[in-house]
Amino acid sequence: MKEINFKPKGVCSTNIHFLLDDENNIHELTFTGGCNGNLKAIGKLIEGKNAKEIANILKGNQCGYRNTSCADQLAIAIESAIS
Repeated sequence: MKEINFKPKGVCSTNIHFLLDDENNIHELTFTGGCNGNLKAIGKLIEGKNAKEIANILKGNQCGYRNTSCADQLAIAIESAIS
């Protein structure tokens, strides 16, 4: 498993952590900071799912007036990890 730690920009969370298995499936996603309940739910929803598919779904998601969101930052983290 590959361990990923990503420092998001422009959002409330301060760290995104997850594991990627050999088939690029996501495991054990956690966020530090941010909207606790919503971010825990994202982790449960994407557990074991393909990283590229998840990045495609979440990319461009916005939070309020921001041009990004924790979900969008996760997509950026995933793309960086699998490229």
